[in-house]
Amino acid sequence: MIASSEPACRTCGRSLQGVQVSASRRSGTTDELGPDEPGRENSDGSDLLAALLDGMDAALCAFDADGVVTHWNREAERILGWSADEAVGRRGLAGWAVRSADAEEVEGRLLSAMHAPGRQVHEFALLTKDGGRVLVRTQSAAVRGPDGKPAGVYCAFSEVHAQIDLERSIALSEALFEDASWGVVLVDVDLRPAVVNAHAAKALGTGRTSVLGRPLGELLAQGVEELESALQHVLAEGAPPAPAEVWVTVRTSEGERRRCWRSGFLRLASPLAEEPVPLGVGWLFQDVTEAKQAEQEASLLRFRTQQLHRASRAAAECEDPAEAATIHLDFALAGFADHALIDRVAGGALTDAETEGPVRLVRVAATPSGAPGPSKLADRAGLPVRYAEGHPALQCVERVGALRASAGAASPEQAREWALARQWPPDAVHALCAVLRSRGRTLGVVTFLRGAGRSAFERSDAMFAEDVAVRIAAALDLAGLSDAE
Repeated sequence: MIASSEPACRTCGRSLQGVQVSASRRSGTTDELGPDEPGRENSDGSDLLAALLDGMDAALCAFDADGVVTHWNREAERILGWSADEAVGRRGLAGWAVRSADAEEVEGRLLSAMHAPGRQVHEFALLTKDGGRVLVRTQSAAVRGPDGKPAGVYCAFSEVHAQIDLERSIALSEALFEDASWGVVLVDVDLRPAVVNAHAAKALGTGRTSVLGRPLGELLAQGVEELESALQHVLAEGAPPAPAEVWVTVRTSEGERRRCWRSGFLRLASPLAEEPVPLGVGWLFQDVTEAKQAEQEASLLRFRTQQLHRASRAAAECEDPAEAATIHLDFALAGFADHALIDRVAGGALTDAETEGPVRLVRVAATPSGAPGPSKLADRAGLPVRYAEGHPALQCVERVGALRASAGAASPEQAREWALARQWPPDAVHALCAVLRSRGRTLGVVTFLRGAGRSAFERSDAMFAEDVAVRIAAALDLAGLSDAE
């Protein structure tokens, strides 16, 4: 803040010693005149000095070796109300800019900078023209003549609260980029990281310096389009009213990781320009992946529980137990699978000892393989389904437990052949088989199928399928008892 005033004095080419200074009525700033000169001989230097002083953000005054005010800029006038005409030429500050009782101490501290190395920082109260008091923080340093001896003192000052605001802003900026527990990234107008804090670098799986200047596409495998669109919107329209949750896939040395970042955006503009000039975007984010996954799992669990409840109420109104089994199947399909099949053990239910031998399954019900619709009961011919040895449904009966199967990363044609070979609809890619158990016996298998647009079945899906299988098995068992009667 203060160093800018020294070059201003050197620009004039003279020291402050022995120089008479008068206030310019034309510009309101100070002009330097020689001791015996009737006018300005070096007007270019004086005008440049006046422009530099008036352009400073800090208030500046200067004293010669005798304590006479030689310079007084517009910011000093703004803070204290005293114009350059009123200030320049006064000896000391007593009685007008400082209370008389405090003048000796204040002037002594300011002028002591002539004989001290470097800058000195002080805080004291100055008087305004209207009689008020302003607490200021000053930085003063010596002005030396051509012979190197002290010729005066210049003093830059600003209101303490403004200085404190500046220091707080700097401290906040440094804390954000050092100690913040969330990611902070400054993105330039080209949408490339310019500054990254430690937390953000760790989240991006790289170092703080290696990420600078790189396109976001090199750091993220997925989610780049959404993130760049948000940054461009902030540059054009300003900050959004609320945080946004962005799902991304980060490239790391351990592989790709899918993360959810709750992000806030701020448009950065230069405070030095007359019109707002965008410098980039401040991007603050926090990893909320675990919380979002838990939230999604809880929501899914609530939905599935509601589906089981609705299915039970609807099935209770069916006179035919076999129809009740299809009701449970239809309610389970919503948001869970694309197709479903119910196969019953041929010849009746099996005990655990009987499941060790060859088993044949008969189709009981299935969802339409073409257009979506409710499950339909199969004909009563009772012909076994042509399942090959090692079929997932047969393995499910043998193990008396759930079993998952998938075509994996096969091509569309290979996946189609994989499904047809297992007597499933051609668009099936993922399968989940759950055994139908009732009264300690195995009644059959329920198979859920997903297409290529869905993810593979997981362990939580198997638990839900087993819950559905218990209800279907109970209905089929009741249907068997009804047929026996």
